[in-house]
Amino acid sequence: MKWIRDNSLTLALMALFVLSVIGQAWSGWLAEIEEQSRHGEAVPALFDYIAGGQFLSALFENWESEFLQMWAFVMLTAYLIQKGSPESKKIDEENPQDRDPKLDENKGDAPWPVRVGGLVRVAYSHSLGFALLALFIASFVLHWINSTRHAGDEAQAHGETAPSLMQQLSDAQFWFESFQNWQSEFLSTAVLIVLGIYLRERHSPESKPVGAPHSETGAG
Repeated sequence: MKWIRDNSLTLALMALFVLSVIGQAWSGWLAEIEEQSRHGEAVPALFDYIAGGQFLSALFENWESEFLQMWAFVMLTAYLIQKGSPESKKIDEENPQDRDPKLDENKGDAPWPVRVGGLVRVAYSHSLGFALLALFIASFVLHWINSTRHAGDEAQAHGETAPSLMQQLSDAQFWFESFQNWQSEFLSTAVLIVLGIYLRERHSPESKPVGAPHSETGAG
């Protein structure tokens, strides 16, 4: 089908996402069964584990770091340059991303916010950054809430007082969970940017043409 071909990249990535979430849920549940059995405690049902704070905290913890990485990448590449990288705008040249959208307001195929103009066009001009930032904030909040739930379950099991949301926000473990993912995302992005200067992947839009010189910037 033409529709499948035209959307094959998104479909493949979403299929991999779903399979990975299923794998995370299944393997996490088996690990939890092993842990609870070792301590002679009740084994949770699969649905109870998936709906619990432990699984959801880990899930949103990873989403949080991914959306932060994408937001930072979009925003930093809007203003910063890396010579030779296909992920960077060209140096000392006009870039189509910098074109004033006012010049396109009379084009019939321009997105409607461009044609409407005013604050609508201004907001649309930064809509990708706003959307990624909103997804990061939402994922961070969900990580925070479910991390508090998980900490409360742990405290209850040991006869201790469950932490409040504000207490959890100052908890070292909560920030350890975030920073351990953030650092890997920023590292992997920096590695992609630098490797793209010298290495190639034919057919990929994330790579420069195989025969392009290393010094060529923004050729992806």
